[in-house]
Formats: sequence, C-alpha cells, structure tokens
Amino acid sequence: MSALVELEDVTKVYRSGTAEVRALDGVSLSVRAGEFVAVQGQSGSGKTTLLLIAGGLLAPTSGTVRVDGQNPYEMTAEARARFRAATIGFVFQFHLVPYLTVRENILTAALATDRPDAAARADELIERFGLGQRAHHVPGQLSTGERQRTALARALMNQPKLLLADEPTGNLDRENTDIVLGYLADFADSGGAVLLVTHDDQAAARAQRAVRLDYGRLVRPAETAPAEAEQ
Repeated sequence: MSALVELEDVTKVYRSGTAEVRALDGVSLSVRAGEFVAVQGQSGSGKTTLLLIAGGLLAPTSGTVRVDGQNPYEMTAEARARFRAATIGFVFQFHLVPYLTVRENILTAALATDRPDAAARADELIERFGLGQRAHHVPGQLSTGERQRTALARALMNQPKLLLADEPTGNLDRENTDIVLGYLADFADSGGAVLLVTHDDQAAARAQRAVRLDYGRLVRPAETAPAEAEQ
C-alpha cells in the first residue's frame, strides 16, 4: 500500500534569541494506508512537533514532508487549509469548542469543505459514537469519554485518509481508552492511516508498530510491516 505520510530527514529548530532547541533532528518516518503507528518518548522528545509537521500545521526547518503524495508546505496557506480539512483528521485531548454543542462541534470540521451532506454526516457520526442523547449538550455537560468520542467524531467528519492523534487516551479510564483505541484500529483496518502520540505503553501496544523519539531523534526505527515481511 502507498504511504499516506512520508517524512524524510525532517529537522525542526526553535530559536529564541541566541538559544536554539532542536526539537526534531533528521527524522525519517512513513505510515502507509492501513497502518496504525504509535510514537512514544518522554516529554520534550519532539512527539507533538512531529505530529504537527505531519499534519501540515508546522513547517519543518529542513527536510521533506508528503501527505497523500503532496507536500503541504509547497501550497498556499488557503490551499493547505483545504487540503488538511479534506485529508487529515486531528484528535487532540478534549480540544472542543466549549460553547458549542456536540453536534455543532462535529460540524465545525465541515466549514472548510462546504460539503452538502454535512448535517446528515454529523448525525450519522453522533449515532455511531453513541452520542445521540448528548447531541445538544455542550462539552462541560459531558463525561471525559463522551468528550473524546465527540473529538473523534469531529476528526472523522470529512472521511479523511489520515488520523493524527495526540495523547487521545491520556485522561480516560481503561474502558474508555479501549473504546477510543478500538475506533482508531478500526479506521486503520478500513484502509486509513493512524499516527498516534502516546505515553501509554498499553495504548502503543494496540498499534501495529511503534517508534520512539529521544530528544528529537528516532532511536527505535519502525519494524518491518507485515505486508513487506510476507513478500
């Protein structure tokens, strides 16, 4: 299967005055359609920077990024925003608009795509994620598991090819963690690609393979994927 995400020799340097922090240092990583890959590492290792660069949200200092065969950083800002909305779903930890209802939060993902079936698609996801009784509640009225299921439904609104998840199970109990990880695994099984950032060894164990970042360097390269091993 083709790679949905390809990072080649990616470096990201943050500068403040004369100080310099090398958040990523020559990282190369690819995630193919149908793969579920976890990225682990201690705080400050560059995991979130990696996810933001892969998602077209943060330009690297050097190196090449391709998402679905295209370099988002060669696009105009407007074209990149449309590309992200159509291709990538983001699952951040409880990052919902606090004054919007569950249904309205899910619908925000469609603002950049102008899809005519947005309302029907949102209602479909609400039912799929067991949020029917919560559709008109705001995030403050939801449990932690319901908030994260809402975030996942929003990420899937535009039927993306790639899901990027940053610690999506960090504050969940084991039951809700299993539910969220199950949805991510199902997405990969259906042909999508998942890149998960996590501190949780049990969460990483649900992925097909894992890599580890240590101070910006990939210190545990991806293992050979099953499709390659069988050839």
